[in-house]
Order: sequence, then C-alpha cells, then structure tokens
Amino acid sequence: MKSKSPGVNTICTHVGELLDEQHKGAISPLYMASSYAYEDVEVKRYPRYFNTPNQEGLSKKVAALEHCEAGLIFGSGMAAISHTMLAFLQKGDHVVVQKTIYGGAFNFMVEEFPKYGIAYDFTDGFSEDDFRTKIKPNTKVIYVETPSNPLMLITDLKMIVRLAKEFNLVSMIDNTFASPINQTPADFGIDIMIHSATKYMGGHSDICAGAVAASEENIQRIWNVGKNLGGSLSDQTVWLLERSMKTLGIRVKAQNRNAKKIAKWLDAHELVARVYYPGLKTHPDHDLAKKQMKGYTGMMSFELVPSVDPEKFMRTLKLIKQSMSLAGVESTILSPAKTSHALLTPQERERQGISDGLLRFSIGIEDKKDIIADLQQAFEAITRDQLQNSTV
Repeated sequence: MKSKSPGVNTICTHVGELLDEQHKGAISPLYMASSYAYEDVEVKRYPRYFNTPNQEGLSKKVAALEHCEAGLIFGSGMAAISHTMLAFLQKGDHVVVQKTIYGGAFNFMVEEFPKYGIAYDFTDGFSEDDFRTKIKPNTKVIYVETPSNPLMLITDLKMIVRLAKEFNLVSMIDNTFASPINQTPADFGIDIMIHSATKYMGGHSDICAGAVAASEENIQRIWNVGKNLGGSLSDQTVWLLERSMKTLGIRVKAQNRNAKKIAKWLDAHELVARVYYPGLKTHPDHDLAKKQMKGYTGMMSFELVPSVDPEKFMRTLKLIKQSMSLAGVESTILSPAKTSHALLTPQERERQGISDGLLRFSIGIEDKKDIIADLQQAFEAITRDQLQNSTV
C-alpha cells in the first residue's frame, strides 16, 4: 500500500525544512552567507541564483503546497509577477489579461510592456467568450486572478485551462487572495501559480516577499530571467517566511471561519449597501467558488449606503486597523482607490467597478465577536452623529 501524501499542516510544518546536523535543533538553521565555495561542491551557491540552502528549502514548501514540481522565492509579489511575465513574453507577443487584477500588476503591464514591444488586452468580463475574443495569433499567455482584488470575483479555472490548451497558451494565476490552503489551481491544469507571499504566506504584516510554483521546466525558464534581473530575497527574510508558513493552514482556516460569519453579519446590516464575498449565497459566483475552492478566504469588500462617509467610518473603528496590505493575523481595512488601485486612473477604476466608496476588509484571527463588536460600535457612532447633525 502506498503511503498517503502528507496533510496540508504537515506540509506547512515540515516540507523543505533544513536539518540541523550539528546541534540537532528542531527548526531549520539560518545560513546567512552570501559567499560559498565553488570548488569540489555539488552546487555552486549564490544568493542571486535562488539556490542558497534556505531559498531552496522554502521553494520546496511552496511547490508542495501548490501541488507543483518546483518553486522560486522572490523579493516581492510584483517581482514574482514581473519575472514570470518576462520569462514567457518577448517583443511581438501578446497576453490576454482578466478584467480586474491587482493594481500594481495592471500598472506594470500598462507602463512597462510597451517598452518591450509586448501587447496586451484586458477582457470585458469573465465568460469564456470574453477571453476567447481577445486571443490573437501572437497570444502567448493568459493571466487571471481569482478571487479578484478587490471585488472577490471568481474566474472559472477549468475554462481557462481549456482555452490555454486549445490555443497553446501558458496559463498564469495570481493565487494570493485564496492561498494554497483554499485553492490549488495546478489541480485544474493551470501552469503557473504566483503569490504575493507578503500576504497569507507571511501572515504577520512583517515580511515582503513573492513566490512562484510550476513545473520544473517552467521554473527553470523563470529562473533564467531571475538570475539576470536579480529579484531574489535575503536569506534572513526567507527564514522568517518559512517560519511563518508553518502556521499557514491553521491561520487561513481561522480567517475563513471568521470571514463567513462577518460577511453574513455585514450583508444583513442596514448601513451596508453591498458585500462582495464568494462565501455568500447571494454572490454571483458562489456556485463556481464552491466547485474550485476549499474555503472562501478571509478577504471581502463592501460598500456602505451613500449616507455613510467611508473615511469617517474607518476612522471610527478601534480594533480593526486602517492599514495597507492584507492577510495578516490582525483585521485591517482600507480604500482600494487610495491604496492597492491608486495607480489606476479614475476611469480605469470605474471600468473595473472599483468605486471611491468601496472598502476592502481583511479578516484576522481575533475572536469574531470582537470584530463584529468593533464594526457595530462604528455604525452606532456614525448613526449618533447623523442624528445630532439632523437636529442642529
């Protein structure tokens, strides 16, 4: 009988760990060297070549979580995106991109691709026809992000794989919002998985990193660009990220549970106009999310009724931090128009459905009753102010 593959928490804890042969410590040792021997060694190690002991160990963990053969660790999520894109696109090529993606990725394509002679088209929607009509004879890559940032829209991964195979395209996904705990796109046939490891993988709002997982062949191609562009991560941060990922499974599952309860609570509140969360049955992509996700993530966004000032609402919160980034153990909230999508023009934000009043909410691991209590006290404070102003 074949042994079963290890569970996700076992992978998080043990896969890729380095053995402390000298002192028998329980955790991976940290190798800080930036200079290694090159004679009489099996591997000629150099930090920029992504092959120091700690880099190699963490790459194995990422690959195992994404059900892939290999992985690479980068200095940021944008480094992971840019290196991967440039590994598969060159002058004269074309890429089809999902309508709504992370603002930094959007800005990279719009500002940098013309310099390289790379063409791109954003889809008008999320259907198969929306993607199919954008594919051209010189299309080489199809790029998606699901759930999308910040509206939590879901892209059909089986459909993307079907198109990629039909037109011989390389399929890429930004899997940051789901994390490999909630979604493993390789199981559907997606070629390359990209992460801002700053988010769920790091999980404590103290690490900036990126990650890619794919086949050995595709990772080798990305590595070849990486060694030239130099987007590697320092080993101290690699070690910290490996440490953080040991609890990835339990953190994300706790955030999933909190988010589902809080999304329902917000959806029923009279001062909330709309909640974007795929775990809600009212979400237009709920059935699709059920089919391709194991959990609905700790991310959501929502819009307040017009009478409530979003900025004032956020300033009234006490436990929930008005803060950049996402997916830390602490709950945070922000305005995408002023942060993640600030590089987009107002017209582009409008095209993507990102209003100035939209709030993106990253649910932490606090007790859900405390998160809800903070939201409630903010709503009550806003209501009191409105009543006072109306009587003046």
